[in-house]
Amino acid sequence: AVVSSGINAEYGGTNLERLSRLEGVTVERYEKQILPAVLKQLVNCKDSIAQEYLMDCIIQVFPDEFHLRTLENTFLDTCCQPQSQVNVRNIIISIIGRLSNFAQADPSNIPEDIKLFDIFSVKVTQIIQSRTEMPPEDILVLQSALIKLALNVYPAETGYVNQVLQNTLNIFQTEEGRAKGCSNELGKLLRVPVDHYQDILTVLELDAYPKLFSFLDLNTRKDLCVYIAEHIIETGTLIYSHDQVDLLLTMIECLVADAPDQPSNQIEDPEDFECEQALVGRLVHQMTSQVPDQQFLILNTCKKHLIAGGDKRIQFTLPSLIFRAIHLCRVYHDLREEDEKWEKKVTKILQYINSLLSALVKAEYWDLSLRLYLQASLVCDAMGISNAETVGYEFMSHAFAIYEEEVSDSKAQLIAISLIVATFERTINFSEENHEPLRSQCFRAGSKLLKKPDQCRAVSLCSHLYWSGKNREGAGEPLRNATKVLECLKKAVRISNQCMEPTVQVQLFVELLNKYIYFLGTGCEEVSESVLSQLVGKIHEDMPGLESGDITKQIVKHFETTLRFIESRHQLTF
Repeated sequence: AVVSSGINAEYGGTNLERLSRLEGVTVERYEKQILPAVLKQLVNCKDSIAQEYLMDCIIQVFPDEFHLRTLENTFLDTCCQPQSQVNVRNIIISIIGRLSNFAQADPSNIPEDIKLFDIFSVKVTQIIQSRTEMPPEDILVLQSALIKLALNVYPAETGYVNQVLQNTLNIFQTEEGRAKGCSNELGKLLRVPVDHYQDILTVLELDAYPKLFSFLDLNTRKDLCVYIAEHIIETGTLIYSHDQVDLLLTMIECLVADAPDQPSNQIEDPEDFECEQALVGRLVHQMTSQVPDQQFLILNTCKKHLIAGGDKRIQFTLPSLIFRAIHLCRVYHDLREEDEKWEKKVTKILQYINSLLSALVKAEYWDLSLRLYLQASLVCDAMGISNAETVGYEFMSHAFAIYEEEVSDSKAQLIAISLIVATFERTINFSEENHEPLRSQCFRAGSKLLKKPDQCRAVSLCSHLYWSGKNREGAGEPLRNATKVLECLKKAVRISNQCMEPTVQVQLFVELLNKYIYFLGTGCEEVSESVLSQLVGKIHEDMPGLESGDITKQIVKHFETTLRFIESRHQLTF
């Protein structure tokens, strides 16, 4: 009765459900009598909708144990026979899902002699090969279901996942037409291992995985690469060998450099581009090894890939690489008692940093290059290597060259000379032979700024070089040249007197008063009470003539706060 009602799908489905509840239906009877008879009628039925419905009914109403016994030689063989209009994809996915859940509930549910993945892998491949008209989207959905089966039932068997990916690759390579128009589905399939393993290192072990990237269109490929990079950062995954770094950067090449299939006339959204490159920069910090020598290999591998990204990318990516190299210098410095070659290795890393900075200079990223040259100079100075002065002087001279030749905006000039002075003030390994010319160069550069207020501030800043600056001859002790300090401050006062704007002039006087107070408090004997009194008197004299406004209020408040500090700290009243 059940079989003969196959023409009426709904009635047939009801009969199948009733049949599955009968007490006399055993696994043996189901395997030898019921399923063959039902499938025979189902295949002979010419209604594709009825065929698909009844196949799904068989999956849903009979127990999992029945399906396991009849899976390989009966049920899946029949899936190749229904009319071509039948959506076999849905039937296969349904049975995979049913048995996958059964295995997950208790792994012992699957007998050892039943190789569930192998059975489905072989049959799915046969179905795909026999159905040449199968849409590529359906192929990928089936392969995705196989991957999920492998991950859920055999989580330790990465070879199963790679097998599915390799089969997919073989299909697309032998029948290129099947790969067209399926980029989105392929992208979804390639995200499954990333989501499951939560470890990109395991994904990198899948040989076929990166090879499938070539079948993705550019936008889908970029989206997947961004997804992978974000996943690495969010999970805190560390990539600890240069081979793994090379594999990863090759795989996400469309983020690191221009893709071969990128249209030459394509205009990228600047905000999206910056976000992508910032992501690559953050990714560099995940490429780290606890073995210093291995870390240097990682840095060289990164350099090879990131330099190839071209001028528009390196401003976002190379700074991360430079700071990783700086960190490695410090690691070797900490290990100086254990590694007798540490100094040579640090010198080699500094040369590496210099090569990256040269690339930034060549690309005309002046401000970024100047700042990083100064940072490199500080690191070199802190390492205490035998050639620290030579290498540090090289970095400082490059920074000065950029300042003098490439920085033209007056505001940028003040910022740049302030950074140079602040960096130089912290160094300790320059001999007086090199220290004195650099001090003088800073002073001259500050006094040549275009605007008088900028000149005043830069020259007053240079006074610190003569007070708290250090050279090698002083063995780390501050110079404490009170005469030069006073010379710088007097020069700054003369420059401030030349300002035509009364508000700016008084503001500079208050700032200089704070400089004098600082040096008085640190024991500079050339700064006396009479000097402070003269400057305070000048400010008192000019203050009433200022126009009322927010800036004037700020100046008055700053001045009053300064006077209270003098009174409380130095017991002086003006």
